[in-house]
Amino acid sequence: MNLYRSLLWWLALAALGALGWTWFSQDLGDVVVRFRGLTYTTTLAYFVIGWALLWFALWALVWLLKLPVQAWRRHARQLARSRLATGLEALHQGRWQRAESLLLKAAEEPLLRTPALIGARRAADGRGDVEAAARHQAALLLQDPQAAALEQATRLAAAQRHEEVLAALAPFANAPPAAQLLQARALVGAGRAHEAQAQLNALRREQALSAPALSALEIELTAAALAQSPQADGLLQRWNALPQRLQQAAPVVAAFALRAAGLGLEDTGAQALADALDAQWNDSLVEIYGRLPAGRDPQRLARAEAWLAAHAASPALLVALGQLCLAQRLWGKAEDFLHRALAQGAGAEAWELLGHAWTAQNDSARATIAYANALRSARGEALLSLSGRSLREQIADQAVAELRNEHGIPLLPP
Repeated sequence: MNLYRSLLWWLALAALGALGWTWFSQDLGDVVVRFRGLTYTTTLAYFVIGWALLWFALWALVWLLKLPVQAWRRHARQLARSRLATGLEALHQGRWQRAESLLLKAAEEPLLRTPALIGARRAADGRGDVEAAARHQAALLLQDPQAAALEQATRLAAAQRHEEVLAALAPFANAPPAAQLLQARALVGAGRAHEAQAQLNALRREQALSAPALSALEIELTAAALAQSPQADGLLQRWNALPQRLQQAAPVVAAFALRAAGLGLEDTGAQALADALDAQWNDSLVEIYGRLPAGRDPQRLARAEAWLAAHAASPALLVALGQLCLAQRLWGKAEDFLHRALAQGAGAEAWELLGHAWTAQNDSARATIAYANALRSARGEALLSLSGRSLREQIADQAVAELRNEHGIPLLPP
């Protein structure tokens, strides 16, 4: 493209020269210059050529005079870029003093001043010099207010000062993706997660996060918005407006169920957990299912028992069944489930629930051992032996139903 443009330029000059020669060849004209008694006479063509040569000579003289200055500026820019690169490398290596010194020198170049001051501020923070960090922040604020606000908000976010993060980023309408992400997390921390969800579309347009990271952030913000719902009606509206993929995400379902239980909607929360567990098994969700307060749904225990066919070796499910039986005062059944849970690897929670069951039956001796084992299990200490279980019962505790695939072939335990 440059060659073609140059060719057109030279062709245009040649055509202009030919046209000028055709015009001047008919009559070269006369130019007379009189100055202090001297008279100079020449043709118009030679006068134009001489005038052009004079201007070219003046331009060449100015270019030669500027050449050392331009060379010095070019060297200064190269030196500043070298200092910036070396300073950033020293900052990455944790050499705070060297990094700060190099970056401050690089900041003398106007085009590199913003990144150099950001690096210098971080180097000052790294060596614990609060006063120097404040100076660099003030210089950055004069150079680039938006970059200074983003840098300040990053540090405030690390200190969990959410309201101050929002105040620092508030003046900028077209915030960069990093600022939008900081705003979203600060809104969650400030109890305004429902406002943070508006940042997702902007982050998606900017492609600021990878697809898995963006999906994880969406789940995090959605769960926070549900957990922060102040009223039952608003909670249900937000839940019903969610797509199915979010209603089946474990953190979202857990947040909804716990908040629903807190607002007196235990059965609704339990139903949401059951639907999510039917779609995809998750031990953390079944734990919440067992811990939810008792509602008016009589089918919660039966629904949990139906999951035993596919998840007989799940300690979380067995503990949840024990909790549900305790809520319905089914002491013997609760003991069986909790003993099976312990045999499958359950820990302190199962021992504590066993202690509750025996306390309710006025069996203080075994309850004391169970509570002691709950503490020992949490500390990783050796457990006390518990009498009263026959060999058949101990074998039954450890036995699980054989699992087969759709072709009838037995599956190995997970």
